Amino acid sequence: TEDEILLFEKEIKEFWIKFKSVCGPEQINQTLALRDSCKESIKALSEKWSKKLKEGDMMIDKIQQYNSEILQQNQRISENQERFTEIKSNLNQQEEQKKDLTESIQELKKELMKKKEIISSKNKAAKERLEQLCKSKLLFEERLGLEIRRIPNEQLQFIFRHIDHKDPDKPYMFTLSINEQGDYE
Repeated sequence: TEDEILLFEKEIKEFWIKFKSVCGPEQINQTLALRDSCKESIKALSEKWSKKLKEGDMMIDKIQQYNSEILQQNQRISENQERFTEIKSNLNQQEEQKKDLTESIQELKKELMKKKEIISSKNKAAKERLEQLCKSKLLFEERLGLEIRRIPNEQLQFIFRHIDHKDPDKPYMFTLSINEQGDYE
């Protein structure tokens, strides 16, 4: 430091004064040369250490800057980890919903297949019933001369022939309708 250098120079001056009184001019010249050499060495060392000190300060500044950047990156990493955890949680929920929906769809498909089977069996039974009714109708048409007509006011008229053996073409009829209460008349 500068205080140490000043102290050192002061001690050298004192030493020089004592040395002059003891030594001759030749030795003084040599000592002066040594002193100048020491001063130059001290000056060179001072400049070198001054540079090192500035470099050290710069290194400290860079380390602080890197520490700040590392802190910011750690915060970003922490935020990203939180987002990742949230996204992963949402993804797991969506997978669970997908699984539930898939199971629900499978159940609905099973129900649909059952309903299709029921409808198919009902259609088959209705078809068989229709065939029986058609056969019965044909039988009634052939044996009793049945004829069914739709007449105004949503009524059905049933006409039977072949009832009277003496006059097989003589018509016998009745009319059927449903009243407002849902009863047959």
